[in-house]
Amino acid sequence: MNETKNIQKIILPEPTLRRLPWYLAYVKMLDNQNIEYVSSTQIAKEINVDASQIAKDLSFLNIKGKTRIGYEVHSLVRELVDFLGFKRKHRAFMIGVGSLGAALMQDVGLAQYGLNIVAGFDINEDIAGKSICGVPIYHMNELKSRQEEYGVSIAVLAVPVEHAQDAANQAIAGGLKAIWNFTPYRIKAPTNIVIQNTSIYSHLALMYNRMDDMNNK
Repeated sequence: MNETKNIQKIILPEPTLRRLPWYLAYVKMLDNQNIEYVSSTQIAKEINVDASQIAKDLSFLNIKGKTRIGYEVHSLVRELVDFLGFKRKHRAFMIGVGSLGAALMQDVGLAQYGLNIVAGFDINEDIAGKSICGVPIYHMNELKSRQEEYGVSIAVLAVPVEHAQDAANQAIAGGLKAIWNFTPYRIKAPTNIVIQNTSIYSHLALMYNRMDDMNNK
């Protein structure tokens, strides 16, 4: 396979970026099983994506398989991890340490994908001053000073919907440059701030809707 040193400069279509972690999750399993090669057809069968689409997505990264053999699994894992940024360490603040926020702070899987939550923030004074899995929790009033201390650029937002915009504003004012938004509220932010929305409620509504459609057939 070709090296991916300069691939990060390529701006991939968003659907492709969303599919790449699916490919990575599957080929990592194969790598753990010491399987050496895999074809796009095999990947397609497992993750329900057309084989031609898989080949096209990987070609954006200059990753090409060998004729009649497929992709070298270990190299494919390495190149996907490098490109997706999972190998690099990214520090983050957890804003909102309720049930969801606390669960995310305890999720060791995030660290495996390069995201280290180094501190939590909440307006609840009963929570501030405590810690979860050794990660300290501060009051929101301390966010700016702690950002300067930790040098964090990412906020993970899991506050009640009515506080979403205010919390986002505080994060931005505190110097954070990206927000992973777990609230159903679509926050407004300057164009130089990266926003990634992950509303579990939207996916829940979609699942319910599709279930109703299937039941009505």
